[in-house]
Amino acid sequence: MKNLFLLFVVAAMVTATFISCEILDPGEPGQLVPLTVDEDPSLPSISVNGTQLHAETFGNPNNPMIVVLHGGPGGDYRGQLKCSKFSEDGFFVVFYDQRGSGLSRRHSKEVYTSVQLFIDDLDAVIKYYRRRPDQKVILMGHSWGAMLATAYVNDHPGEVSGVVLSEPGGFTWNDTKGYMNRIMSLELFDETSNDFVYLDQILTGNDHNMLDYKAGLQAAADFARGNKAGNAGSSPFWRMGAICKAASFEHARARPFDFTTNLHQYTTKVLFAYSELNEAYGKAHAELVSSAYPNVQLVEISGTGHEIPYFGWDRFYPIAKTYLNSIK
Repeated sequence: MKNLFLLFVVAAMVTATFISCEILDPGEPGQLVPLTVDEDPSLPSISVNGTQLHAETFGNPNNPMIVVLHGGPGGDYRGQLKCSKFSEDGFFVVFYDQRGSGLSRRHSKEVYTSVQLFIDDLDAVIKYYRRRPDQKVILMGHSWGAMLATAYVNDHPGEVSGVVLSEPGGFTWNDTKGYMNRIMSLELFDETSNDFVYLDQILTGNDHNMLDYKAGLQAAADFARGNKAGNAGSSPFWRMGAICKAASFEHARARPFDFTTNLHQYTTKVLFAYSELNEAYGKAHAELVSSAYPNVQLVEISGTGHEIPYFGWDRFYPIAKTYLNSIK
C-alpha cells in the first residue's frame, strides 16, 4: 500500500513537471510526453550529424562561445537554462538536448554504438554555430554533461579554450561506477524497480512515448525515495530519453570507457565544482576525478546538492563568471 501511494504521488509530480492538463490517449503524440522537434516544427532545432536536435542560443554569435552540456545520458537542458545569463557577460551561449534526449529526435537502440557518437554530435554543434576559426569555445558540463565535455577535450585537446565542470560521475567507467553505487537509491524488487526492469526488457520497441514517460516516473521516484544527492527538490526537465539512457549504460558496461588518455595535453585551467550536500560525492571523489587534468581550480559550492547549475546557481554563477572572464 505504501508503494502504491508513492507511485500515485510520483505520477502527480511528473504530470506537473510535463505541464500536462489531461492525458487522453497515451498513443496520441503530445498527450503522454511533450512532442520532439521532428514532431513539432515550432520548436527551435538544428540538423547535424544525421539527427535533429532541440537547440537554442543566447547572446551575440560573434562572442566567445559557451556550449552547455546537460546531464543524463537521457536528460535535457531545461535545468541548465539559468546559464543563459552568461550571454549578458559577453558570451554566446549554446544549449542543445543531446541525441535521443529531451525534445530532440528519437532513435532506435541500435544507433547508440559508442560514446564517440555523442562526441561527434558535440563537434558538429560547435561547427554549426562557430563563426570563425579563432572564436573561443568553452564547454560547460554538468554530471554526464561534464563527462561528455571531458571526452571531447580528450579527443580535441587543442580546440577548447576553457572548461567548467559540475560533479561529473567520473572520467573512467570504474570511477563512474563507484559513484553510481553510492548515489543510487533504487531498492530491488519493489514496485518502481520492477517497472524499471520491465522498461529494460522492452527497449527494442519503438514506443518512445511510453518508454520516456516511464523513465520520467523512475526519475521522480528516485528523488521521492531518498535524496542522497542533496538537492532541494526535483530539477525541471521536459522529457527523458529512455532508450538513449539505457543503451548508453549498456554500452559502458560492455565496453568500459576512459576519457583521460590525452588529458595531460590540456594545460589550460579547468574549473571543477562539487557540491557541499551531495553525500555520495564529496571532496575526496572530486579530487580523485579532477586529478586527471593537470591544471584544476577545485571549488566547493556551498548550500546545494548535485544539481549545482539549478539549485546552487546564486553561488555557482559568480565563481564561474570570474573563471570565464579570465579566459575571455
